Amino acid sequence: MRLLSFLTAGLLALGTTASAQCGGSFGSFVNGLKTEALSKGHDQATIDRFFRSVQQDPRTIRADRAQGIFTIGFTEFARRVISQNRINNGRRNAERYDAIFDEIERRWGLNRGVMLAFWALETDFGAFQGDYNTLNSLVTLSHDCRRPELFRPQVFAALELFEEGDFDPVNTTGAWAGEIGMFQMLPEDILTKGIDGDGDGHVYLKTSQADALMSGANMLSSFGWRRNEPWLQEVSVPDQMNWADAGLHVSKSGAEWQRLGVRPRWGEIRSDLQASLILPEGRNGPAFLGYPNFQIYFEWNQSFVYVTSAAYFATRLLGAPVFDPGNPSPVLGEGEMKALQTKLAARGHDVGAIDGILGAGTRAAVRAEQQRLGLPADAWPTRQLLNSL
Repeated sequence: MRLLSFLTAGLLALGTTASAQCGGSFGSFVNGLKTEALSKGHDQATIDRFFRSVQQDPRTIRADRAQGIFTIGFTEFARRVISQNRINNGRRNAERYDAIFDEIERRWGLNRGVMLAFWALETDFGAFQGDYNTLNSLVTLSHDCRRPELFRPQVFAALELFEEGDFDPVNTTGAWAGEIGMFQMLPEDILTKGIDGDGDGHVYLKTSQADALMSGANMLSSFGWRRNEPWLQEVSVPDQMNWADAGLHVSKSGAEWQRLGVRPRWGEIRSDLQASLILPEGRNGPAFLGYPNFQIYFEWNQSFVYVTSAAYFATRLLGAPVFDPGNPSPVLGEGEMKALQTKLAARGHDVGAIDGILGAGTRAAVRAEQQRLGLPADAWPTRQLLNSL
């Protein structure tokens, strides 16, 4: 699930030149990669060994085209991925690797609940790391002309890992988009953020819990994590307030939110920190305060639903209660959401792709149209709004 984050960041990787270097004969394309690797200073014999077994993988392309998990709402997604069994396993792993988590907390000020939640959601604590051949997937997606500039740099990063003895072109497997190990890190992430946590001279994210946890923590910290600060807190909200103030676009102090009637359902609101009011399913659904560290989650993954679930799961591992789902308006179906996005785009709003996913652009457009129509501007799309448009 790291893919969504890297897809955004990766746009800066190669510019327009690499975009043209795709398609055509797969064999000719691989030869082009070899030529580029040679120009980067890699040894010819090493290059030949690295690419010797590479094959085009149609299954990778099918997986790339079939992404649809984030068309569901927060409540349904969170209930799917946060089970009591995962909570129990998380707490057992917290005890089993207590020394590693102590070191992570000392070095980076990262709460173990945060790391445990990512570990659970990414690979179920390492149990399901993906069975796609990583090199085949990366080269296949580089050859595919949909987003070559995003994947091509990862091929050469994998080559560097191969030279360091930390990547096997034949046997290294992971997710369909090239993420490797318990925290699903891309080859470039491993090169720049990987840490040898167990001291064996290598960074093995598939088999070493110490390497995986330390590397994941180092990467999350590099995004700007603020030491020893909260990230998300469930709250209750009053029946009436200016709902347009909800969302990541507005930040108020914890003290100000309390003056507006926001109350904690768990813990105490940090009155000294800025926070945003998060209403993943509108004013009648669950409610959270997202502190500055909540924004850092979006550097890991761009999906609002995934990020909110991961951040909430981290609080559950620390003892927070099951969130109050409230009684929100039903989630629009994928077809309805696409129809809504089409109508919003026709009114001049930038909603991005018409994909049926409630992303940041669609939420902002919904809020604007709710305000125009005199509806509660909580950015939650309803059938009433769809019909009104």
